[in-house]
Amino acid sequence: MTLFLYDWAKNIQNAWLAPRCPVCAAAIDAAAPLCAGCHADLPVLETQCRHCAIALSESAATRVCADCARRPRFDHALAGFHYRQPIAWMIGGLKYHRHLAHARLLGDLLAERIALQAPEPPDLLAAVPLHPAAFRRRGFNQAERIAIRLADRLGWRVERDVFARVRDTPHQSALDAAQRAANVRDAFAARRDLAGRHVAIVDDVMTTARTASALARTARTAGAARVDVYCVARA
Repeated sequence: MTLFLYDWAKNIQNAWLAPRCPVCAAAIDAAAPLCAGCHADLPVLETQCRHCAIALSESAATRVCADCARRPRFDHALAGFHYRQPIAWMIGGLKYHRHLAHARLLGDLLAERIALQAPEPPDLLAAVPLHPAAFRRRGFNQAERIAIRLADRLGWRVERDVFARVRDTPHQSALDAAQRAANVRDAFAARRDLAGRHVAIVDDVMTTARTASALARTARTAGAARVDVYCVARA
């Protein structure tokens, strides 16, 4: 009877405490970020500009968009996914509802996409910074949380305080393209000499890429020889 009760208790414990898919709540292996079904349904961004990660037609003759053909925004860019569900839900839960476990999940999923390309590891990985006032309001930097997990999974080097956001700018989502460019102009400063360094910037979402482009200019002004950008989603 004692053994029966023990087995019964273990079965109940496993049923309640087993790892669950954060999207559909199905039981999953502890090493898997999502269940197989939800993983297969992710809005993977397959065909994208190699310099800004904007989505391109599958039939595009080149993997460079018209804008980057004239002037590349970054040396290399990669977005893991389209900004669609359930990725948008994961990002929103992290940013606006403090679902911090989503940072690990998003970092894992982005690491999977990056690993498929086997890119040259950067000298340092740096997240898009928040202004101190914005950090106090939110309590954490979602891009930094993702970057830390990403670096851990890929064996890369993440560094904090490489850049500072020196202006507390309004949210980019409420602005049009021209306003976004003006909003982040001179918004960042480098806190160290980046001469000859290969820098990779991490963000959660790129829409117009104005924020990441402004940060890339700051990195190049500080001497960076190459600037890449990795983001979870491209809108």
